[in-house]
Amino acid sequence: MIFTWKQTAALALISLLICVSAMAQESPKRELRAAWIATVNNIDWPSQPGLSAAEQKEEYVNLLDTLAAAGMNAIVMQIRPTADTFYPSSFEPWSAYLTGAQARPPVPYYNPLAFMIDEAKKRNMEFHAWFNPYRASNSSGFVPSAGHPLVKHPEWFVQYGGKWYYDPGIPEAQEYVLRSIIEVVKHYDLDAVHFDDYFYPYKIAGEEFPDSDSFSQYGNRFTDIGEWRRYNVDYFVEELSKRIKAEKPFVKFGISPFGVWRNADVDPRGSATKAGQTNYDDLYADVRKWLKEGWIDYVAPQVYWHIGFELAEYKTLVKWWADNSYGRHVYIGQGIYRVGQKGWKDKNEVVNQIQFNRTFPIVKGSMFFSAKTIVQNKENLNSQLEKVYPHPSLPPIMPWISQSAPTAPHHIMATGSPDTGITLNWQASLKEDASYFVIYRFEKEGTLDTNNSAQIIAKVPKSPYAQQSWKDNTIQKRSTYHYYITAVNRLHNESKPSPIITVGTKGKRKQVIGE
Repeated sequence: MIFTWKQTAALALISLLICVSAMAQESPKRELRAAWIATVNNIDWPSQPGLSAAEQKEEYVNLLDTLAAAGMNAIVMQIRPTADTFYPSSFEPWSAYLTGAQARPPVPYYNPLAFMIDEAKKRNMEFHAWFNPYRASNSSGFVPSAGHPLVKHPEWFVQYGGKWYYDPGIPEAQEYVLRSIIEVVKHYDLDAVHFDDYFYPYKIAGEEFPDSDSFSQYGNRFTDIGEWRRYNVDYFVEELSKRIKAEKPFVKFGISPFGVWRNADVDPRGSATKAGQTNYDDLYADVRKWLKEGWIDYVAPQVYWHIGFELAEYKTLVKWWADNSYGRHVYIGQGIYRVGQKGWKDKNEVVNQIQFNRTFPIVKGSMFFSAKTIVQNKENLNSQLEKVYPHPSLPPIMPWISQSAPTAPHHIMATGSPDTGITLNWQASLKEDASYFVIYRFEKEGTLDTNNSAQIIAKVPKSPYAQQSWKDNTIQKRSTYHYYITAVNRLHNESKPSPIITVGTKGKRKQVIGE
């Protein structure tokens, strides 16, 4: 069959519309959409050390606004990058990445962590507190402050590749780090505790990690130092998991490991990859075991390669992690910083990755490294994200933690006009643990569908009072809108929907048709 150029153009347009429509329809209501905010070396925030408190706050607020506009519903905020902190700590000094000098507090004084959590909550974004457990410095020229643990307890540390690390094989060092993390869990309103891939450091050719003394002292039960190192990390992960849940059962514990657990040519349980280093064999992180034992609530493997990369193929690894999750959530860590590089020239690479992730029910979302790429809109990335994130989403629930849902909102009322907007008012129980409310809206002859993310028009943080309200400034004249509201708790368990309230707009006036 021969088509004219007009017919061909029309068919292409129809095909494009179908593809865009399909993407929108596939936009799940439940999906984690997170960005890492790295503070080490001032990668993402603050832009440089030593900014004033006002400048730091302004940068952070603008950063969160940009991420929220790009569809993110969570951030992974690095608050303890190198045994130093972005909060007042009883264990470690203020970070030089924050103030320009280690142990120097912000000027004028404020608590950055409390501020950051509060701003995230205002935007209904989960706050995952990112800790680096063992790393104590990130440069060979590091000089610790007078009160740094490296000065007070040098016997706990080893130097490798010019950098300092807590020795994971020393029980006192392990205990100190555990207590430093639990201090934060206890005193701050975290949604999750998060680790990245740095356990034992990546191996350096020709240099052995210098823990032979601690192995001699504490590794008597082991003949293989590798097994002992894995035991040390296993103990740390399991013990931290227990302590988090004992302190606050609702706080999640997640880890973002290197993308390859083991290569299949070494272990048939591994992936069909040829990674030069792996979690199990080189970082001594048996992540698969942690999932199997239920020590962590989610895993976010750093699959930073493009689709088709021969040594560590994206689709191969996503499938492997999905198949080895043992029912825990999988969020794929995606290396968006690589857009525009070799293998990432296809502008649809990130879209294609997300669409592939969604073919696995246990893959519940994405984490993007890092926030800076979204802020810079590198290679017009944000327009690509709009294709796969056309509607808001709620983070997925974790039924093994809790399935308890709040009571539905009640006494819904509407006031206003097309010119001033429609204000919804409703009642919420002060006894319930609702954290926010989801406002749904559909038009004309549509039907209530809480699984349809296209009906979500807003997520509203709960006020401290029984009376709640929200204003819709997007209504049109001579239209009919149906609203309903749900209450959602901190673990994103959702109530039944409220009764529908229908609003008809006639000219400049509104009319409530029914409730």
